[in-house]
Amino acid sequence: MKNKKMFDAITDIDDELIEEAKEIKKSKLGRKRILGLVASVVLIIGISLFVKTMQGNSNIAPLAQVIYPKAYAFDDYDSMGRVRDENPVTSNTIKAINNFAYKTGSLILKEGEGNKNYSPLSLYYALAMATTGAQGQTEKELLDLLGMYNSKTLSTESGNLYRQLYKDNEIGKLKIANSLWLGNEANGWLIRFKDSFIDNAAKNFYASSYNVDFADIETGKAMGKWISENTNGTLSPEIKTDPEQILSIINTVYFCDQWINRFDKDKTLEDTFYLSDGKEVKVDFMNQTLGSSGFARGKDFTRSSLGLKNGGEMIFILPDQGVSPYDLLSSPEEIERSFEEGEDAYGEVVWKIPKFSFDSEFKLKDHLKELGVREAFNPDADFTGITDNMAYINDIHQETYISIDEEGVEASAFTQIYYDGSGQPEGRAEMVLDRPFIYGITAPNGNLLFIGICSNPAD
Repeated sequence: MKNKKMFDAITDIDDELIEEAKEIKKSKLGRKRILGLVASVVLIIGISLFVKTMQGNSNIAPLAQVIYPKAYAFDDYDSMGRVRDENPVTSNTIKAINNFAYKTGSLILKEGEGNKNYSPLSLYYALAMATTGAQGQTEKELLDLLGMYNSKTLSTESGNLYRQLYKDNEIGKLKIANSLWLGNEANGWLIRFKDSFIDNAAKNFYASSYNVDFADIETGKAMGKWISENTNGTLSPEIKTDPEQILSIINTVYFCDQWINRFDKDKTLEDTFYLSDGKEVKVDFMNQTLGSSGFARGKDFTRSSLGLKNGGEMIFILPDQGVSPYDLLSSPEEIERSFEEGEDAYGEVVWKIPKFSFDSEFKLKDHLKELGVREAFNPDADFTGITDNMAYINDIHQETYISIDEEGVEASAFTQIYYDGSGQPEGRAEMVLDRPFIYGITAPNGNLLFIGICSNPAD
């Protein structure tokens, strides 16, 4: 955006008030991408008004300035270490977010058929912002799900984690963008939002704030444009707003990175993928063999991962023949076992991975109710940390996009270190992903960014 403000027609934000992040630079190949892995997500929490019979306050809370963390090169390990040291994140927080991923992922992914790509991190950040404005039983239920003791700790840990995760360099990106869309009025009553909520959202969640009219069709268009620009055009949803709505919390996660060990395009060959219903489809498979790599064998699955240039991994879990991936997603315990347990080994890993690209869409309200978050959806919910008007969450919606291909960069010293390893080969694994499988994308600290199922790469 190059410091150009969006949505001048519907906001009263001065150009100098909010400094947006630098525009995600598109490659000369456009959507074909020179990056080996692209994933993006948008999550919208809609908060509606239950009007009190009282006069509203005409003062709208001031909008906060947002400056994104300073970016550094992917191989600038000094800066990476300094950011980590200056923004400590406890192991309990990392564990809490992954436990949240397992609990929510089990409910979201085990239903129905087809390809699914879910971002627990996006849902976590959006709910965390809402939690900082909750009180009483509403706050308690949200904190219990998020695995936190209080909102202050949640805000601090979320801010530190944000700064640790943020990446924007010549190799890849991990950009978490948040925004608050604040309605001026609902049902004729003027709405006032708490300064403390908006300021904390800016400080710890890097959330931009916009004053809008939810009765105006242009507001939905502006929200869709903001989402598109913060996901590099991979998601461009049509947003419908409601005149009774007072607030939307929007989170986007845009992730792209390059394989450490790129796939040779000349070795990509068409072959058969076997669907769960017994049918077959022909798709392109990427192929490579790594002579020294880690893998794990567990009950009913084999797991291995491919390293990414910015320090994360893409994990692949291949169910044994005759085992459905849904069996490995049937409970939080089963998902955790699939991602974390098994007998570790080290040796040759043969990779055969289908190229795939797909979108997903989830309605999350009922799943959260099942996990104990109920008060937040009731008209008498306590969000008095956001506004003194009655407010409750009326909808939570997530859309995602993911694509993988062969692209990467030429070998580097880091690649060489990866190839060399530190142990003697002691086995062999065939990650021949020619039937439905599970995957996950993790940040360098181990936090799960995305979890998904590829049931049919031809879809």
